[in-house]
Amino acid sequence: MSMTNFIQFDKDDIDNAKGTGLISTIDRDLDIKVTPFDSTNEKAPTHRVYAKSPRGHDIEVGGIWKKTNGEGKPYYTLSIKRLGFNANLGRYPGQDDLALQAIIEWEPRD
Repeated sequence: MSMTNFIQFDKDDIDNAKGTGLISTIDRDLDIKVTPFDSTNEKAPTHRVYAKSPRGHDIEVGGIWKKTNGEGKPYYTLSIKRLGFNANLGRYPGQDDLALQAIIEWEPRD
């Protein structure tokens, strides 16, 4: 069995890292590429998420945002609006590679 729902960044400093990964759902497998995005807009994503079109073109499909939890600790969320896919990024149980982030899907809120 191969790993699914992950992003492997090229360094531990996720804010400035590029990455590749895979999102698998019941009806699709989506290979993704993640690139840092620099903006002065505080609501802008930290990264843009790209996938391949059926003809092989890179298309922007979503973004990653850095947020702060109630304890003041940073965390990341991923959204692919067209698919209604929302997730948090985090570590897999038992692994301590900060550059490897699990994609933990959650249901959208109404």
